[in-house]
Amino acid sequence: MVTTGSPSYGPDLARLLDDHRPQGPEETADHERARSLLGAADPWNRGTFPLHFTASALIVHPPTRRVLLRWHVRQQAWLQVGGHGDPGETRPLDIALREGREETGLADLTPWPDAALAHLVVVPVPASPVEPAHEHADLRFLLSTGTPDRARPENPASPLEWLTVEEAVQRTTEDNLRETLARVARLLPPA
Repeated sequence: MVTTGSPSYGPDLARLLDDHRPQGPEETADHERARSLLGAADPWNRGTFPLHFTASALIVHPPTRRVLLRWHVRQQAWLQVGGHGDPGETRPLDIALREGREETGLADLTPWPDAALAHLVVVPVPASPVEPAHEHADLRFLLSTGTPDRARPENPASPLEWLTVEEAVQRTTEDNLRETLARVARLLPPA
């Protein structure tokens, strides 16, 4: 399928969105909204309001069936790692990998079970002193590590916790992350 988009920012995003199959009406609506960003000059620019792309990842350690959650101060919630693309970054998986490494110190992160988009969610972001309230079209990937004990928070205000999927479902307050966790649970090897 040929999709329009900026030559600098559209092709990787268009391909990723073309290959992703939304699950259910909510993700289908979010998918359509995300596709509407493909014509933007820079859909990763955090000044693109009211909606711009972010990339995130749920980090898993398949042998122990655990996932890593991070406390997000601005959102006041336990969430997956991730964030905005840096200037010049255009590849969603690369952004998720960089954010994962920065936020956890894990140098061995790799796509798991493959590099496909696991979930697409449009999430609200509260206003801050420098930004109005807006939304992120969050492109979620799954990453694995073979060295879970090396995880270190990037700062004391953002602790990390390894949890079973069931514990993570209880810990988070976000239904969209619970859906991501349900998708992970279906992929993990049996206990």
